[in-house]
This record gives sequence, C-alpha cells and structure tokens, in this order.
Amino acid sequence: MALAEDLEKELETTAQEVLGKLRSRQLFQSRWDTAAFIIFLIFLGTVLLLLLLVCIHCCCYSCCSRRTSRSQKEHRRGVDNLALEP
Repeated sequence: MALAEDLEKELETTAQEVLGKLRSRQLFQSRWDTAAFIIFLIFLGTVLLLLLLVCIHCCCYSCCSRRTSRSQKEHRRGVDNLALEP
C-alpha cells in the first residue's frame, strides 16, 4: 500500500511541475533542453520521411510491375559452366 501511495504522490508532483511549466510558457529551461527537443524532432521527421519513401516505392513498384513483367526482361548473365554437364 505504501508503494502505491508513494507512486501516486510522485506522479502528482510530476504533473504539477509539468502544468507549472505550461502555465509559465517556459518549457525549455536550458539550451540543452532545446537541443534535445530539436534532435528528437529531426529523428521523428527522418522516420516519417523514410516511411513515406517506403510507401511511395511500394506503390510505384506495383504500378510499374504491371506494365512490364520481369519475365519478359529476363536476361542471362555470366557464362555457362560446361564442366557440370554430364
């Protein structure tokens, strides 16, 4: 029971601190806070960009593969190893 009460008090204290920062309109207290937030936004933007590129690639690949089939463009590469023939 004591553990649950301590956790509840800690969460209430944290919530009051966050609400206090929101009321004062000063979310970032130092330059490190601002830099960490910018790095997080850059990371999030990069992930979203990569997801967008994957979606575009999948859509364009399915459209392009309908027009030209891979079996029509099959080219032989290399040389035949005649030593393996019986």
